[in-house]
Amino acid sequence: MLRNVYAALVHFPIVDKHGHLVSTSVTNLDIHDISRSARTYGINAFFLVTPIEAQHWLVNRIIGHWQVGWGSTYNPNRMDALGICRTAGDLGEVQSAIEELDGQSPAWVITSAKRYSNSIGYENMRALMNTPGPPICLLFGTGWGLHPELILEADHILEPINGPTDFNHLSVRAAAAIIFDRLLAS
Repeated sequence: MLRNVYAALVHFPIVDKHGHLVSTSVTNLDIHDISRSARTYGINAFFLVTPIEAQHWLVNRIIGHWQVGWGSTYNPNRMDALGICRTAGDLGEVQSAIEELDGQSPAWVITSAKRYSNSIGYENMRALMNTPGPPICLLFGTGWGLHPELILEADHILEPINGPTDFNHLSVRAAAAIIFDRLLAS
């Protein structure tokens, strides 16, 4: 892979089932499971994006438990996986962090359960990731998906994951693991 890859789980701006702008809650399972998948597939950093300071405190407390003290010795693998996890108040903070780590702004790649006319397939995205260019940041939505404004501003929209049925309602944890595998597996 020629480009570094980052991931962000976005909790705002998100839409609810009525299409209203909302902020969703960070969940413990997402922190642990996506961090573990991200670490397995070589994601450089995994960002939890929320403007809610109480949720930053919660995420940092969970990460801290597994990074120092009893948690770090009880499960060193968890300590390693959560070592790539960071909080950010918005995507501007994510962009600044990636610029600091990588020296340039990322290309934003939206993931969605919805198909868009300009979606890029996994094979084409893998090929793009293997060409010189800016780092890639995969954006995962919560709730009923990323706000349309983010979708309009994205550099790429990844095609949805489709199974053999017309049912398409994966947890974000499962979707992230599948997408990491499709894009980054050797």
